[in-house]
Amino acid sequence: MRSSLFLAVVLALGSAAAAVPVDAQAQSRRQVKQTAEGAMVLTGTIDIGTEGQVEGFVLDQREKVEGQLAGFVERSVQTWRFQPVLRDGVAVRARTTVNIRLGAKADPEGNDLVTLQAATFGSQNTDSSDDVRPLKLKPPAYPAAAYNRGGQGEVMLVLQIGRDGKVMDVVAEQVNMHVLGDETQMKLLRRVLAQQSINAARHWTFIAPSTGEHKDDPHWSIRVPVRYSFGDKKSDEYGQWTVYIPGPRERAPWRTGEQDEQDFGGLLKQGGVYMADVSHGPRLLTPLGS
Repeated sequence: MRSSLFLAVVLALGSAAAAVPVDAQAQSRRQVKQTAEGAMVLTGTIDIGTEGQVEGFVLDQREKVEGQLAGFVERSVQTWRFQPVLRDGVAVRARTTVNIRLGAKADPEGNDLVTLQAATFGSQNTDSSDDVRPLKLKPPAYPAAAYNRGGQGEVMLVLQIGRDGKVMDVVAEQVNMHVLGDETQMKLLRRVLAQQSINAARHWTFIAPSTGEHKDDPHWSIRVPVRYSFGDKKSDEYGQWTVYIPGPRERAPWRTGEQDEQDFGGLLKQGGVYMADVSHGPRLLTPLGS
């Protein structure tokens, strides 16, 4: 789907403080700006049939979503197929809530291509004893090296939690920036925000699962999003695009098997703790991101 919304909000990106000569900075900034992407998170409710087909979908707050975009989402969701939901071994109809992440990126011709990038189903941040739960999570301070340069962004942490509830290892899976600078500045800001988040996370403690099928696992993987921002933005409102410069993705070395490549930015709310390899909702069979 093509949309005129994305390019209009690219200008919402702030600027990082200059650290290189102006001519070189201007060229590098243009190159970085070309990598900008837009994201929007929408929510709704899906009815799933006994064969995994979508029987109904209601988009929340549809009146706040541009009409063409809302129609695109509704038509796309209707084509989804799920693994049938079983109850006592029998396929049943089911209803689930959904968080959908939309992505917008300019194609080689300069047009904006909108895709459904990721989705989560059911409650993603529970207080269940089946899951890792937070015990002591002191948030990291805003690092001066980023604050003084106007650096704003979001760090997605992946943590390995041991059976004693302590952090065994932690990786900054991705750092997405909400400011625009040259390549040198962006690398510096990502490194500063990532390291500050990792340093804080190493001192966090959690409550290990005591029930459920994963309670006897030797360790667990969780995601925790950390945002560095100077205040509320209009782009945080429902139905509005958030523009960011995506950072490279890093895989946590302890995770085995196929890594989930979905971009969870925006789907996981700040202050929450989310199981990385455990799904609480129905399993979507339809691939996303195209």
